[in-house]
Amino acid sequence: MFYIYLRRNFLLLFVLLFVSAGIIAQPAPISKYQKSHLYSGIEVGSKGVKMSLVDVNRNDGNADFNIVKDTSSNTDFISFTPETFSATVKAFAGLYLTARKDYNIPPNRIFTVVSSGVKIQAAKFDKNAWITRLIDSFRVAINEPTREVDVVNVQDEARLSHLGIVPAAKRYNTFLIDIGSGNTKGGYFPNGNTTDFKLFQLSWGTKSTANAAEKRIEGDVTLNAFNKQLYRVLAGSANDEIVYAINVSGAYNMSDNIAFSGGIAWSVATLISPELINNSVVPVTFQEVEKFYDRIYKNYKSLSSDEIVKKISDPTINKVDLTKKINTVNKVFDQRALLAGTGLLLKIMRQFEGIYERKQFFLVKNGQVGWVSAYVDKAIAEENSNAKGK
Repeated sequence: MFYIYLRRNFLLLFVLLFVSAGIIAQPAPISKYQKSHLYSGIEVGSKGVKMSLVDVNRNDGNADFNIVKDTSSNTDFISFTPETFSATVKAFAGLYLTARKDYNIPPNRIFTVVSSGVKIQAAKFDKNAWITRLIDSFRVAINEPTREVDVVNVQDEARLSHLGIVPAAKRYNTFLIDIGSGNTKGGYFPNGNTTDFKLFQLSWGTKSTANAAEKRIEGDVTLNAFNKQLYRVLAGSANDEIVYAINVSGAYNMSDNIAFSGGIAWSVATLISPELINNSVVPVTFQEVEKFYDRIYKNYKSLSSDEIVKKISDPTINKVDLTKKINTVNKVFDQRALLAGTGLLLKIMRQFEGIYERKQFFLVKNGQVGWVSAYVDKAIAEENSNAKGK
């Protein structure tokens, strides 16, 4: 009993440390800070296009990031079909114009990128030209022929995400793993500095894993057939790559905490612990996620907002807000996507379930602030430099 008490309090302390560090941003009203400025980060990912509006309070040289709004459109770009291409261009341009017109954000404070997951999948299927055509079409749609759209490098994306997500107090003993739609990336700082970064990456993500399972299905399109093929994908080449990548990283011996970010981390955290809806970081165990996978497969109806909200007895929880967030998760991730992403999450977690040492697992909901904060920092530095030069 004392062990359970101690463990729960350690988890609570770590979560409080993440939140109090002020690096993982909480949603906040636009008017929260009198001297704040809005920035926007728009990313074309494997699954779709995501936009984050970030309120930045600059105080004594420090920037406090607060997520005002998150919006996403599931366009499935990495299917590389004319239909998903057109949908992606439309969503990309639409979100950019929303930031410009609805929120009056100037172009130099809107950052547009194509994720490393898209880059990897395009290279894998010889579709690099699709990225070039996407960027050109986007520029035409917004009428900005010189608009900069970075195709992000995996190493930089993982390193900047770690700096933007993990608080400084836990920086050198936390292994961050971002499970995206098309790939998984992350890493840690092995030498006690932020220059040396040990990259971890997999060619598997939530959508690419689901796609691989779908392609194995012949005739039988039932959920049972999908789950059977998903198991084979995860037990085969995906598992081999996961085991190899984690062994090469050396992360097991160097890290006490394993933090997961990305869409599937956000969705699982929201559905598995709805009572922690206002927490940016949710502690979990391997066994809890394993049971959650079975729940997705065997009792998917229990993950609807109606079923979840009616079991909440805490009067301090805003059930209307909770309902909206659960509905958003279920709109972005259907049953098969949840199975694929959670299955991949479990395969990675399993490698850290040692006999003699158990790691602490955490799901980070607002991981997207990582790369955005890095771009904002750069923009602020340029603005300050320009101001001094005048």
